[in-house]
Amino acid sequence: MKKLYPIKVSYVAKSRIWGGENLSKMFGKENGGENIGETWDLTVREDEMSRVLNGDCTGMTLGEYIDADKSVMGTKYDGGRFPLLIKFIDAQDKLSVQVHPDDDYALAHEKDPGKTEMWYIVDAVPGAKIVYGLADGVSKEDFAAAVEAGKIGDAMGYQSVKAGETYFIPSGLLHAIGEGIIIAEIQQNSDLTYRVYDYERRDSAGNLRELHVEKSLDVVRPFTEAEINAIRFEAKDELDNEETLAHCRYFRVKHVKISGERAFTASEDSFASLLFLSGEGEIISDGESYSVTAGESFFIPAGMGDFIINGNVEVIISTL
Repeated sequence: MKKLYPIKVSYVAKSRIWGGENLSKMFGKENGGENIGETWDLTVREDEMSRVLNGDCTGMTLGEYIDADKSVMGTKYDGGRFPLLIKFIDAQDKLSVQVHPDDDYALAHEKDPGKTEMWYIVDAVPGAKIVYGLADGVSKEDFAAAVEAGKIGDAMGYQSVKAGETYFIPSGLLHAIGEGIIIAEIQQNSDLTYRVYDYERRDSAGNLRELHVEKSLDVVRPFTEAEINAIRFEAKDELDNEETLAHCRYFRVKHVKISGERAFTASEDSFASLLFLSGEGEIISDGESYSVTAGESFFIPAGMGDFIINGNVEVIISTL
């Protein structure tokens, strides 16, 4: 078995018409001079693949590293596609209004699985808002009628947001990130999105962006806050505490602030993703130190055992 150590991984930058310069300014991320709408900071997909940036496995793709010894994924891994996709998103302008299908619908209609995701608000300008579900009292049929009549704005629910908040997005929930918001997103490993409305916006070639209205109306539905929270914490157990942002069937996510030194254990159950939001410090494992700073992403192999994070840092920790 190869030596297990904290794997620093590369990101894949994506230019988007709604993106900006904040991820460059905050984290030093680059995209060949183009704006950055999002960076995929832990990704194992055929055309978007993180690479190992440190240690004996430097230069390997993360997929190659995992294929060499699947045990690094942990016993909760089902042996299929890599389960998570973890991103930073910079919404300088508002994103399209969209909805994601569940696994059953996606399996029947698409090549990707469905998508459940969560947002941690890293930063938000005063007055920033998101679309978060249907407006109170609006049914699936009401929403379809509003879309048909060109009055979708009256049928959407809006939520003011600020840094430090979490929003859980189950499949079927209408949503959109508003302008002036930076988020960390943890999601199923799917690039599947149904756009239902995009403000008549045009791409760089002057074309209206593709909409998926029929499929959106198939999968969208109203949710109560209680229903969202029931899905968000459906797998809750004794290891969850006030740091736990979500623990659903797809992922457990914690938000941890460290000032000084804190001990962790990488068990045999699951790998861990560490996404550093602020500060700088080090990971200490097996007597070796690995420096960390805001914006960096690490893959912690399952079974690596005890390790320490030392410094003044804020980190999102995601596991299965």
